[in-house]
Amino acid sequence: MKEKLVDVPQKPGVYLMKDDAGRTHYVGKAKNLKARLSSYFTGSHDYKTQRMVAATADFDYIVTLSEIEALILELDLIKKEQPRYNVLLTDDKTYPYIEITEERHPKLRVTRNVKNKKNRHIYGPFPDVRAARETLRILNRLYPLRKCQRLPTEACLYWHLGQCLAPCINRVEKERYEPFKKKIDRFLRGQTKDILADLEEKMAAASEKLQFERAQEYKETIAAIKQTTEAKQSVNLKDTSGRDVVGIAEDEEFLALAFLFVRNGKIAATDKRLLDKEASAKDAISQYLGQFYRDHPAPREILLDGIENPEALAAALETNVHIPKRGGKRRLLAMAKENAKDTLKNERLKTKELQERTFGALEELAEELGIPIPYRIEALDNAHLFGTHATSAVVVFVNGQPKKDEYRKFKLRKEAAAADSELLEEAVYRRYRRLLMEEKKLPDLILVDGGIQQMQATQEVLSALGRSIPVAGMVKSKDHKTHHLLDSAHNTIALAKTGRLFRLLSKIQEEAHRFATEYHKKIRGKGLFESVLDDVEGVGEKTKMKLLGTFKTIKAIREAKEESLRELGIPQKTIKNIKAHLEQDNKDR
Repeated sequence: MKEKLVDVPQKPGVYLMKDDAGRTHYVGKAKNLKARLSSYFTGSHDYKTQRMVAATADFDYIVTLSEIEALILELDLIKKEQPRYNVLLTDDKTYPYIEITEERHPKLRVTRNVKNKKNRHIYGPFPDVRAARETLRILNRLYPLRKCQRLPTEACLYWHLGQCLAPCINRVEKERYEPFKKKIDRFLRGQTKDILADLEEKMAAASEKLQFERAQEYKETIAAIKQTTEAKQSVNLKDTSGRDVVGIAEDEEFLALAFLFVRNGKIAATDKRLLDKEASAKDAISQYLGQFYRDHPAPREILLDGIENPEALAAALETNVHIPKRGGKRRLLAMAKENAKDTLKNERLKTKELQERTFGALEELAEELGIPIPYRIEALDNAHLFGTHATSAVVVFVNGQPKKDEYRKFKLRKEAAAADSELLEEAVYRRYRRLLMEEKKLPDLILVDGGIQQMQATQEVLSALGRSIPVAGMVKSKDHKTHHLLDSAHNTIALAKTGRLFRLLSKIQEEAHRFATEYHKKIRGKGLFESVLDDVEGVGEKTKMKLLGTFKTIKAIREAKEESLRELGIPQKTIKNIKAHLEQDNKDR
């Protein structure tokens, strides 16, 4: 590698550290690639950096034109490769937002899926989903946007109550909604003075006319608005722009981040994160925030310190990143930093104990199976009832922890009465063929629920796909509890019932069984039959029902024009997924 370093240019770019199996285990950026890479192989380092360098058998690099391009590429590669030694956004925590949908006839909804950040009508985050739903209830009473998921054939009660324009029976031009959207925008930005004055005037008028029930409704609405919009903690700033304040604290092992989400001059919500710091804090912060704001809408401004190049981060996130030096913003940042210090102090021991148990179990598993440490594990399980409604499920564990946003489920096309190993064959083929087609990360280890037959079926499918991935079988006892493990050669590996490896495998096996069984019960309970739409990314139960209710058959959906799908309120990305999946399914048949 020292010889290879000679040819590395002194230019900005991204570098990839690889282990002896060729897996990328760290991705970093640098304004001078030669200086940064050379620094890893000279001088002394902290324990975690030493461990990463010791595991490095090779490196690669990509030259970019600027540090900004390097940061953007670094984030893309981290998302794709999910390297072991990078700070990864592995949890599934999201926040409730209120959105005015970008449909022909818009509606209000509470959502946690805010990846469509181009929609400017997304408001939040809210401290909890209950607060968001209460705000939504108030807005739906005040403004006549549509309430239904799909337009009915006749007007509903909301039309008669004056809470909907009833586009189902009336021609409503797009421009008609604009005044309501502007009023909702002002409401959600905390400008409720005019709304309250108007409601108080209506309440007084209703009382004078002896319409006491109507007056009581206005009174309750006024009280609800005041309760929903009152300041939990006001901040003394010159404007009410949306901004996130990120406090940072670190020690030799961990990095703590504390978020204050400031909206409309108030702290709307808070959050705290404790991260395992494998590289420098400055790199870890930009990596984490880059990933975080790809899944959450960035505010107008982010306040923080502790990073070298805020301009590059600002360009990558397409927002303002500011390091305040004085005044109200600096005081806010100091508050966030105190919260970060508190998180570091109170959570580090608990987190360290959990990591030692988890990574210790992964190291044991690697030793028992004779494979590299499986940081990414996928487990499969089938479910059916007397040969009916066969389903299969995949659960994903990264660094020993469940990554639920990557779980997948399958409604199997084979006859449910087929052998369990045949059902597993279909699930394995569909799962890993899809990952290969989409060039997504493959697991380090596949665990199947069952014995030799299930393992052989899985290994044969992987061989047909041209991939060699370690496979192990999780065998249950008579009481359906985890009992022992089978390695790739089908040798039995006994498990100490009190050991950390046994606890990890039991957790994975139980989670796979739970997920498969819950999906099977859902399918069986609803009496639904096979639908290839279940495997399309972005298509949930509501979208599936919307598609089938409109087009009736899968063939009609496949042949439908994209414009027809857009009219149902389906995002363009999901439409592309539907078209690609149905075309491929048609070829497979």
